[in-house]
Amino acid sequence: MIAVCVTLTVHAGRRAAFLDLLRAHGSRCLALEPGCARFDICSGGGDTLFIYELYADHAAYRAHLGSAHFIAFDAEAGPMVARKDVAVWDQVDVRMPQTDN
Repeated sequence: MIAVCVTLTVHAGRRAAFLDLLRAHGSRCLALEPGCARFDICSGGGDTLFIYELYADHAAYRAHLGSAHFIAFDAEAGPMVARKDVAVWDQVDVRMPQTDN
C-alpha cells in the first residue's frame, strides 16, 4: 500500500466549484480503479485542502495518473489551483489499535 498526500490551495473564489469537481473525481477513482482503496478530502479552512489517497502499489498510482478520468479532471480543475504539493509515501509498518474485550 502507498499513500499519496496532496496539499493544495485553490484560487480565491474557486473553492466551492473545485470541491464539487474533486468530490466527483474521488467517487470515480474509488468506483473505477481497483487499486484505489481510499480518497479522503480534508479542509484546514480557507482555500487550502488536503487529499489523502491510498493505492495498492506504485503501479496502481501510475494507472490512476494515466486514466482518462484523471486527465479530464486535471484539465478542468487544474486552472483553479494556485499551489499543489504532492508526496508519495511507501508503507513501512502497520499498527492497528488494540481493543479491550
